[in-house]
Amino acid sequence: MRGQQIMVLFWRELTSYFATPIAYVFIIIFLFLSGIFTFYLGNFFARGQADLIPFFTFHPWLYLFLIPALAMRLWAEERKTGTIELLLTLPVTITEAVLGKFLAAWAFTAIALAMTFPIWVSVNYLGNPDNSVILAGYIGSLLMAGAFLAIGSCMSALTKNQVIAFVITVVVCLAFILSGFPLVLDFFSGWAPQLIVKTISSFSFLTHFNAIGKGVIDLRDIIYFFSLIAFWLFATAILIEMKKAD
Repeated sequence: MRGQQIMVLFWRELTSYFATPIAYVFIIIFLFLSGIFTFYLGNFFARGQADLIPFFTFHPWLYLFLIPALAMRLWAEERKTGTIELLLTLPVTITEAVLGKFLAAWAFTAIALAMTFPIWVSVNYLGNPDNSVILAGYIGSLLMAGAFLAIGSCMSALTKNQVIAFVITVVVCLAFILSGFPLVLDFFSGWAPQLIVKTISSFSFLTHFNAIGKGVIDLRDIIYFFSLIAFWLFATAILIEMKKAD
């Protein structure tokens, strides 16, 4: 695997986002909803606490719809327009192509996330927050976004239809969120062994994201997100290899 080829694809993809209105629309919607969730639904001012818990609490639900919208075009568009054939004739392997496109989408998400920096500045202006906890929240949010994107990349490789890719990605990501919900865990704990309940809970985005969001960066949470990303990108490469003749 050659880093130079991945970087060429990375820059090609990243610049392509900003060549269309998609990037700007995505960022505006992301910032608008982040503000609404933080200051209105999250009762930021009424809580009287200098932290960004209201900001990070809604990220899984924000990503549930915005990230699949970003990821659905990764491969479905290439397959529908036939440009995937041109892409695969270039001196790049499928693995390099998958990594290049994924990293560009992840970097774009990181840019959108970084543009929420004024919210961090605001909470510092209003009080004395624990900035290490906030930084951990940003790291956890970025890792979770990467997991959403990796799933979306795989679903995009599954079909030529971007709408179908979007819907399937939302369903799969929702399953990963809900597996940590008390309601779901209570349902299983009523009849399933505790080991199975813990296993189901361990697959949840919420379990690992909330742990990092408390300021505790545990290696197991980092490994969880990177393992999830690696698994879905591996599945993406296999699907493209299987469907490249379609």
